[in-house]
Amino acid sequence: MTDRPTLPGAMPNAYLPGKGNLPPGDQALVARRQRLLGPAYRLFYETPVHLVRGEGVWLYDKDGKAYLDTYNNVASVGHCHPRVVEATARQSAIFASHTRYLHDGILEYAERLLAHFPPALSHVMFTCTGSEANDLAFRIARAQTGGTGFIVTENAYHGVTHAIAGMSPSLGAGVPLGEHVRTVPAPDPLRMAGDMGAAFAAGVQAAVDDLLRHGIRPAALIVDTVFSSDGVFADPPGFLAPAVEVIRRAGGLFIADEVQPGFGRTGQAMWGFQRHGVTPDMVSLGKPMGNGYPVAGLVMRPEVIESFGSKARYFNTFGGNAVAAATAMAVLQVIEDEGLMRNAATVGALFRAGLEDLAARHEALGPIRSAGLFLGAEIVAGGDPLAADAAACGRIVNHLRDNGVLISATGPRANVLKIRPPLVFSAENVAFFLDRLEAALKA
Repeated sequence: MTDRPTLPGAMPNAYLPGKGNLPPGDQALVARRQRLLGPAYRLFYETPVHLVRGEGVWLYDKDGKAYLDTYNNVASVGHCHPRVVEATARQSAIFASHTRYLHDGILEYAERLLAHFPPALSHVMFTCTGSEANDLAFRIARAQTGGTGFIVTENAYHGVTHAIAGMSPSLGAGVPLGEHVRTVPAPDPLRMAGDMGAAFAAGVQAAVDDLLRHGIRPAALIVDTVFSSDGVFADPPGFLAPAVEVIRRAGGLFIADEVQPGFGRTGQAMWGFQRHGVTPDMVSLGKPMGNGYPVAGLVMRPEVIESFGSKARYFNTFGGNAVAAATAMAVLQVIEDEGLMRNAATVGALFRAGLEDLAARHEALGPIRSAGLFLGAEIVAGGDPLAADAAACGRIVNHLRDNGVLISATGPRANVLKIRPPLVFSAENVAFFLDRLEAALKA
């Protein structure tokens, strides 16, 4: 077990009131937002972007300026995809109701979705958000194991409910970790010597031992399968397997959080866990599932739900409603029909090669990590891969924003460019991004 990391700020790439070059109209909008929404919300960039529409991989501000979207994985099949928009509108015009009435739509979608999972994962429950999906997984894990201890990585993000915020160290020091939560180092090849799988498993074993020493039975290990908030760690494939063995030996479950890496983003498989040759006990889904419509879910082994399902009923007013099912079905069909997982692999490989070429010529650009169209690029000082440079990363992110590219930063040191564009990204889009990034590196 390790201590919780200290973040350099409340949120990487957060807007600081009073900074930036906001025109009077946007200044008034920020003030109105603060007055109406309160202090807990955050904006991106030194100068926030005032967006009014999106199409494909592009977002447009109120003045008509186009921004290449390399960050918003929610719009996984592209902003306002016509097939998704049509499916949502069509079902909205018929009826929208919950899962306490019989309806074919949710069952047809469940069958189509579960066909993409290993046969052992044969139940799905629907929610509205990934936070809700992880909260449901939390409840089920406690009921099934009798344990209350959860293990997460040091800068993980899993959601914003009370229980799950307490398992999301990336939210910062103002959000305390749960008393029965233990953190482990992320599988960082820069900072972990030797075999990655063995090193990560050793961290999980240490956390299990600490829980047991305090009389806490382990309930689950939950990880984002590309470790998005920890800095994007995807390789080598298979390194997760030893850690899964550790938690199961301790009587706990393995929960794969696929809210960010899922739905073909890694290019090699539909789900990040498949790259590691493991079958989770539960898999949480969200963000890209509805391409902007709030759809999420939890896939699980049938035996995992037995204890919870025998004692408690589950209902979510909007989770799995008819419009949500129709929208999610359209998203899944687009991913299948347009070969977007294959595109993620092809364009992702091109993207990584281009970033590595830039890194060979610019010492500020450090190690590149990726799986398909999920990439992380370290920004470092003096060419030293261990010398994280959060300030330079912030300058690059804002330079890109000013020059028509939307991106943000991640990682415990806030120095990793987090790149996760829509799955319809093209070679031309990659070239545009690399051109703008090189200009930012030279600035």
